[in-house]
Amino acid sequence: MITLKNVILRRSAKLLLDQASVVINPGEKVGLVGRNGAGKSTLFALFNGTLHEDGGDFHKPGAWRMAQVAQDMPETSESATDFVLAGDTRLGELRALLAAAEAADDGMAIAHAYTDLADAGEYDAVPRAQALIQGLGFKSSELDQPVDSFSGGWRMRLQLARALMCPSDLLLLDEPTNHLDLDALVWLESWLKGYAGTMIVISHDREFLDAITDVTMHIEHAKLNRYGGNYSKFEEMRALQMEQQQSAFAKQQDKIAHLQKFIDRFKAKASKAKQAQSRVKALERMEKVAPLLAEAEFTFEFKEPGNIPNPMMSITDASFGYAAEEEGAPPKIILQGVSKSVLAGQRIGILGANGQGKSTFVKTVAHDMAPIAGEIIEGKGLRIGYFAQQELDVLRPQDTPLEHMIRLAREMGADAKQPSREQDLRSYLGTFNFSGDMVKQPVGTMSGGEKARLVLAMMVWQRPNLLLLDEPTNHLDLATREALAMALNEFEGTLMLVSHDRALLRSVCDEFWLVGRGVVGPFDGDLDDYQRYLLDEAKRMREEAKTAERAAVAPVAAAPAPAAPAAGDARGASSKAQRQNDAQARQQSASAAKPLKREMEQLETRMAALQQEQSALETRMQQTLAPTEIADAGKRLKAVSTESGQLEERWLELTTQLEALGT
Repeated sequence: MITLKNVILRRSAKLLLDQASVVINPGEKVGLVGRNGAGKSTLFALFNGTLHEDGGDFHKPGAWRMAQVAQDMPETSESATDFVLAGDTRLGELRALLAAAEAADDGMAIAHAYTDLADAGEYDAVPRAQALIQGLGFKSSELDQPVDSFSGGWRMRLQLARALMCPSDLLLLDEPTNHLDLDALVWLESWLKGYAGTMIVISHDREFLDAITDVTMHIEHAKLNRYGGNYSKFEEMRALQMEQQQSAFAKQQDKIAHLQKFIDRFKAKASKAKQAQSRVKALERMEKVAPLLAEAEFTFEFKEPGNIPNPMMSITDASFGYAAEEEGAPPKIILQGVSKSVLAGQRIGILGANGQGKSTFVKTVAHDMAPIAGEIIEGKGLRIGYFAQQELDVLRPQDTPLEHMIRLAREMGADAKQPSREQDLRSYLGTFNFSGDMVKQPVGTMSGGEKARLVLAMMVWQRPNLLLLDEPTNHLDLATREALAMALNEFEGTLMLVSHDRALLRSVCDEFWLVGRGVVGPFDGDLDDYQRYLLDEAKRMREEAKTAERAAVAPVAAAPAPAAPAAGDARGASSKAQRQNDAQARQQSASAAKPLKREMEQLETRMAALQQEQSALETRMQQTLAPTEIADAGKRLKAVSTESGQLEERWLELTTQLEALGT
């Protein structure tokens, strides 16, 4: 077990942990939470050995193998598969031992090395690595592409896959969902539920923590407190503790009343639609933990829009995609036949599996791309507030928050609906926790969460009437996410939201649109239905990829036999011996092919049985099961997937051999 006894931790002069004592038992799944700057990453540094305690005693079993996601961006030309495969450090060690044994010509050591390699999964290592890569959203065609060819977010997914590939007793995950779409996040949840070791995860995704953790450790005021249960259970216990502290609770009454007011307001508005009922449940959770939310230091609100056109936007028979790169070439169409109206007051969640066109749709609506065909008519006075994932990258690193706001005010000119004197802008930034000297701190030195807060501040200042938010929570802590949810619930304009944060989607959206298979349409269900849809869609895409692979390597039809030689052909007249040789060769080929065909039939029978078992397991895991049953099903699903991969490889080998034999 991991034990901390009266541990003191400092970063420079700042005291982060003071006399912290806690125990983490083997096999526990721990969520580590606390505000930004509370010391979560510093505690991780203690766990992984890069930092030592300043006082007290820290113990971690010396024999435990540890895995964690490297935070650096990988720069290598090796393939995605090889990069992830290298994460299995045990295999790397054993391969080195085998090489040394072979160099020394030590027969006994060579035999032991081969046995150990087999036990360590040498022969299914490639399928295991590729299953991790594909689970995190990569296509089959990308498995052999060089790591350098992928963008930053996709390279970080490969870092995550590499960490999961490593056999470990302790797994440390620091914001593992930041670069994931919802479909990859659902897959990761399923994988982590089957992880047998001890896991400690830092995350600001409430539902992710609820799904995979059974213990919560909270850092606050340099104290480390352990709570039994997932994040929601911790939240309820914390709220109860705060209610019992009467002096603190009394100061929160005004904020609680404000919370209660908007909870009542929006619960009354919600219809009986399945999506709206999800929102009601989210608001009921906020009602239950109102004292905890009222404690949050950071809140903000959207100003009432100047005017709200209706409809906000009308899309008619539009095609979305990318213009041709070469003159005369056709454009690449991702979505077509899109006809949708965006009405005043709608609160729309945009759903879609990875690679189906969500970003294309959002960027086109936000004017980052032009439609390929059709038309998009905007209501008079439409003002879009767009939060894009890449917005953090286009902030000017050398400029300060104040300089960003001054430039924005200058660019908007007479269209600005807000006071724009420097002192007004300073005061405004203060409402987003940019106080004192922070308004003059270069943005390049700020954290991801601070940059995201600045982008939010700039967007709110423009007083939009249509909010288009693409993954706005990636770098926000839980307190800021709650503040965003409250602000969005009180926003009087129209909202379109893309997010893998299911808690945010549930709490602010009344309806969902699904982007997939080349079209945009309504999704008649809630987020639980959507998770089931994602699993089915991933299964369909895997089956399509397998079908395509088999078609590519299937034996070609036998070529027609050559014409018989002419009667006068001297060669034909003397070819009796040749015909005998050909007949003998055909007989030998048929004899050689017979056991291969028999083995192929056995493989196909076994593969069909495994496919049925895999479908049954996936269906079972969608049901409400006990944690032990989920773990058992997850382990069996992993074993079935591994065996299927091995059998498919052997099937392809047999196909190639039979093709070479001409049968």
